[in-house]
Amino acid sequence: MVQVGDPVPDLELETTAGKVRLSQLRGRKVVLYFFPKAFTMGCTRELKRFAELYDEFRKAGAEVIGVSVDSLETQRRFAEKHGARFPLASDAKKEVSRAFGALRATGTAERVTFVIGPDGVVRQVIRGLKKAEEHADRALEAVKSL
Repeated sequence: MVQVGDPVPDLELETTAGKVRLSQLRGRKVVLYFFPKAFTMGCTRELKRFAELYDEFRKAGAEVIGVSVDSLETQRRFAEKHGARFPLASDAKKEVSRAFGALRATGTAERVTFVIGPDGVVRQVIRGLKKAEEHADRALEAVKSL
């Protein structure tokens, strides 16, 4: 399970913007957020808040990637419906969620956000917030402090 201070495992993500290896993201700050299920109330609020703050993340030099075990087609529809300009990744094989310790016993991802420094090391892990949309605000604060 990936924790603060750990290097990010070099896994490949199938995203709405194409395949991405986590090693390709070195040199940039990255917010990798896991969410349980597309189109549910909490996940929709979370996605919308990340979308609202996306320009701020970019100004801070960060990329945002949302991850769930939903299919890539579901991720595409979810992103289009709610105006996400950042990629959403399908972790249908559950490898990425498992590696990050985000896979729940239900088979879906836990709501957890990883803030990764340009060196590829996890700088902050955000979990257990009462409101899903708070993940975006807290992640932006963390990115700005890097």
